[in-house]
Amino acid sequence: MKLSDAPADKTRTSEVTGRRSLEVYSDGASRGNPGPAGIGGVARDSSGRMVTSVLAYLGETTNNVAEYHALIAILEDVKGLGYDRVRVNTDSELVANQVSGGFKVKSQALRPLVARVRALLEPYSRVEVRHIPREKNYECDALANRAIDEGLAGSREQVLAPGDDALF
Repeated sequence: MKLSDAPADKTRTSEVTGRRSLEVYSDGASRGNPGPAGIGGVARDSSGRMVTSVLAYLGETTNNVAEYHALIAILEDVKGLGYDRVRVNTDSELVANQVSGGFKVKSQALRPLVARVRALLEPYSRVEVRHIPREKNYECDALANRAIDEGLAGSREQVLAPGDDALF
């Protein structure tokens, strides 16, 4: 479910670079590991204006799978908007380091998710992946937890099954 369906201002450029920069934040939450899980993501342009946001209930999965699905969902949502630079912000040290190549991807379950994230980042001329403190990711954390609450309450506007890329 998108929180903002307002049309994005597609002419905004960064005064510093003259290029269109995008900042994405994502978070996956799992109550238990595995347990009921949800995702949240936010994208902002170089002026800090929200371009789009996403949240979804995943059902039962692990926190690491949820973290990856959150990043995939927000990157899918901004695909094709014309931005050429992206900064990815996640409070998951594992995701930040696996996507950037700092950590090996040992889990078979995570390998296709890492590959999908890397494919979504491929079109950008510049990519920065940062691990940020959880406190700086409060907005996405709130979205992910809201998705879990709504999913558990039966208000499942969008249900994503882990590994079901067709829903992204």
